[in-house]
Amino acid sequence: MAKKTIQRFLPDPNKIRHHKSLRIFGRLLHDANLWHLNRRSARGAFAVGLFFAFIPVPFQMVLAAAAAIILRVNLPISVALVWITNPLTMPPIFYGSYLVGTLVLNQPEQHFAFEASWAWFIESLTTIGPAFLVGSLVCASIASIIGYFGIDLMWRRSVRRAWGMRNN
Repeated sequence: MAKKTIQRFLPDPNKIRHHKSLRIFGRLLHDANLWHLNRRSARGAFAVGLFFAFIPVPFQMVLAAAAAIILRVNLPISVALVWITNPLTMPPIFYGSYLVGTLVLNQPEQHFAFEASWAWFIESLTTIGPAFLVGSLVCASIASIIGYFGIDLMWRRSVRRAWGMRNN
């Protein structure tokens, strides 16, 4: 059941192989283990994808793909989960990460207004940057751990349920 549910949402492997930003991996994308879906590859892929979804860097998909290749986990899941942080969800997720960072670093929240300028970005690295980066790393780690064990638990329950129905 879990395998069928996950497979419904996976993108087509050919689309991923030919995605312009993932072409840099070339023949590495032809490893069959990257496309195989089992409990080990799914839980690892969820961990990788959720981790990079919360890391505020450009080219998150490429980083998730590289990690999936290195760890030999399901590539489509890893790349697809990065899109949890999309233009609609990024502001609340990253603001939440900033708040987590202020708690971890025991710093007061600073009032700021976003500006799409290089000067604002450079200035914010010294003011809100440390709390934001620490919070992002903490949230990425927590999401990754929850994703890893959550998928593992769901997969095991699904297999148990299937075996129970088979024996009846």
